[in-house]
This record gives sequence, C-alpha cells and structure tokens, in this order.
Amino acid sequence: MTDITNGKKTEIKVFLLDDDEDDFIIVEDLLSELNSLLTISVTWEPDYEKALEIVKTSDEYDICLVDYRLGEYNGLQFIKSLRESGNNIPLILLTGQGDNEIDYEAMKLGASDYLVKGVFDAQLLGRSIRYAINHSQSVRELNANEEKYRSLFMRSVDAIYIINKEHLFIDANPSLENLLGYSRDELMKISMKDTFSSQKAYSYFNQMLAKNLHVKDFEVKLCTKDDKELDCIINSVALKDENDEIYAYQGIVHDLTVRKKAEKELLVAEKLAMTGQIARSMAHEVRNPLTNLNLAMEQLKEEVEDNEDADMYLDIIKRNARRIEQLITQMLKSSKPKELNSEEICINDVLEETIAITQDRIKLRGIKLETDFTSFLPKFSADKEQLKTAFLNIIINAIEAMEENEGVLRIETHMSADMLMVEVKDNGKGIPEHEIRKLFDPFFTGKAGGMGLGLTSTQNILNSHKAQVDVESEVGVGTTFSISFNPRN
Repeated sequence: MTDITNGKKTEIKVFLLDDDEDDFIIVEDLLSELNSLLTISVTWEPDYEKALEIVKTSDEYDICLVDYRLGEYNGLQFIKSLRESGNNIPLILLTGQGDNEIDYEAMKLGASDYLVKGVFDAQLLGRSIRYAINHSQSVRELNANEEKYRSLFMRSVDAIYIINKEHLFIDANPSLENLLGYSRDELMKISMKDTFSSQKAYSYFNQMLAKNLHVKDFEVKLCTKDDKELDCIINSVALKDENDEIYAYQGIVHDLTVRKKAEKELLVAEKLAMTGQIARSMAHEVRNPLTNLNLAMEQLKEEVEDNEDADMYLDIIKRNARRIEQLITQMLKSSKPKELNSEEICINDVLEETIAITQDRIKLRGIKLETDFTSFLPKFSADKEQLKTAFLNIIINAIEAMEENEGVLRIETHMSADMLMVEVKDNGKGIPEHEIRKLFDPFFTGKAGGMGLGLTSTQNILNSHKAQVDVESEVGVGTTFSISFNPRN
C-alpha cells in the first residue's frame, strides 16, 4: 500500500469501476491535475464481475472508486462483496445527487467516503483519496496493534479477565478458563461474584474497586467450577473511555495455591523438626535425673515401709514420673520422620479395618456411622499400619467431639481430579477458626488429660506419605478432615 504521509512525490494506483466511459475520462482528467505531489495512474473496468475478481485477487491498487449505478448491479453490492471476502482496500462511492440514504449505507458497509458526481473537483477528489488511504493505513496499524495485544492477552500464562460495571465477565483469556475450569461461554454467563468463595470478601473487593478504581494484591479464595478453592491474588483496575467514564474493569489473577501449600508443608516440617529437637533435648536432660529420682524413690520406699501417708505420696511421685517418661516417649515418636513399610494398599480396606477398631467406642457413645466408599479406587504404595494409626486419631477425635446418642460420623472416599480423597465428617461441637491453625501443633489439645500429640503424629504420618490434610469446621455444626493422596507418588 502506498504511503502518502512522507511529503515525497508518490505514485497512487487507482482502480475505477464505472460502466460509463465518459465518467472514466472525467475522473482521469481530474486526477491528472494533481501532479504536484502525486503521480496517479488509473485502471478502468466497466464490467462488474471482472472488476470484482480483479480487486479481490490483486493487491497492486491503492484505492478503488466505485460508481453506484452499474446496470443490473450497484456499488453497494460491490462494497459488500469485497468486505465479506476480507478485502480492506479503501473505497470511495461515486453517487448522484439526493442519494443520502445510499451514501449512509455505503459508509456502514465500509466505504471510506462518497462523492457526488458533477460536484467534486480535482482538489476535492485528491483530498478524498488521500484521506481514504491514510484512514485505511491507520485502521491497519490499529488492527495490527490490537492483534498484537490480543495475542499477548490470549497467550499470557497469567489469568486475565475483563468485567463490565455490573461485574459480569465480558472477556477472559484461556489461562483464566483453565484456572477456574469454565469454558469461555460459561464465563460469559456468570459474574465475578460467582467465583468468590466468600461473599464478604467479594463485597470488600467491590467496595475497594469502586472507591479507588484499582485493587492491588488482593488475597482471596476463588472457587472453581467443581467447587475447589484456590488461594489467589487479584490486581484489578478501572478502564475509562474518551469521556473519562468507567466502562469496564480489567484484572489479573495469580494462583498461589501451590506456593501456599509449599509454605504450609515447610511450616509443618519446621514445627516437627523443632518438636524433635525439643524432645531429644528433654530426653537427654530429663531422663537422667528422672532415673535418679526413681532410684531414690525406691530407696526411700524401703526406708519408710508400712507408712501409709508416705506410700500415698510416693505413689503420686511415681505416677507423675511415669507420665513425664511417657510424654518424652510420645514426643520422640510424634516428631521422628516415619520410616515406611510400604505395600500396595486399597484405601477402602485400610478405613474398614480402622473403623473395626473403633466400633465398640462408636456403639458405646451411640454414634451413627455412615460410610460412602467409591469402588475401584486406584491402589497405591503406603504403610498400612501407619495410615491406620493416622485415621484412628482423626476418627477418635471426631467421636469424642460429638454428643452421646446424637452424633453422626460420616466417612467418604472418592477421586477429585487426580487426587484420592478421604473425608471424615462429624456433627460435633466444631473448632473455632483461630484454633484450627493450631490443631497439629505439639501439645495443643482441647481434651482434658490429653498430651496434644495425636494429631501431630497424624500429620507426621501423612507427610511421610506426601498426603495433604485440610480441616474445615464451624462451631456448633461440625468438622471435616479432608485428606488427599496422590496415588501416582
């Protein structure tokens, strides 16, 4: 395409479709007058079909002048056919006087301009041609830029979206579709609100966006199509038109789920390592004086034989010394990395055996047991006895959290994506949110007389199997432990 914006003498190739040779001569004469900066050549074709074929298949022409009246055809049909074929050559329609509706229709179809026959002169014709070519070049550049940025939008590894003022999705890239599990058509039917796990969080996000016209590093849990929660960060900004009016909001979503999981696993590992260090120090520093204490107590017992008061106090000392010994032993066991005696197991079989161990306790407390085990789950390599210990701790905690004769214990297995899931649900007293984070901490317990090491040991076992455990609870409603295994590990 010719560039006529550089101030140098330029050749412009014009194609004229007109079935009247006299009109061709007039146009050619007018164009010959424009010889200061422009060298213009004209190719004339009176036949509609030939002209359509030439312009469609050739890219040598810079602009096409089209007469409206072409026998059985007209200029609007020509313009429409060209545009439908994807040809974007600049077009100027030559019309008769009083054809305002035709002129308007031509512009709608993609003509750059229209001129009234018998009225325009050489200067007007030249100006119209220069405008049409420049406009076409600008449109092409805009389209190229749009295509470039559209490509960046579509190929970005970051999830990007555009929502309207009502927060309905109006555009989304494939990364967002993959992140949330929706197809593009499905996303266009929902709002940003539908993707938030917490409506309270959405309300705050909406308020901040409306107030500041942008939101930076907003941490939130988003829900996928299959109700899986993702830890994400959203950055969003308002989009304004030429009148400084907001017409949409654009945002980028970063998935932090894997990073959060890694941070959580690192924290657990650090806690277990610290517990192990404390346990080893205590075992070294406490067991020696404890041994001396027990020896002295036995010696003292011989000296004060047949003294009931002394016997009572000695028994108290003995019981507490034994408890200290048990505590140290439990600490060492709970924090020590588990050596696995692995074998191919079916998780349903492991749970059935664990439930059998707790059956008497379930009956004594009048607990209703519900199981929903998915058949034909994949087998995987694991230490069966250790998993039974881990599940046993969780199930016993659930049983003891429920009221007698009112409790419902539900244990489920199923596949979620590629993960094998075990869920243990109870309708017990629930756990306050601030305590959930401490559940697996050493010595944290809500039970009188408990050491607070059962769930620490459970998490240590599950970590050894590269399993993930999550806890959801609501006070007065109940608690759900969700354990996910990757059977391919």
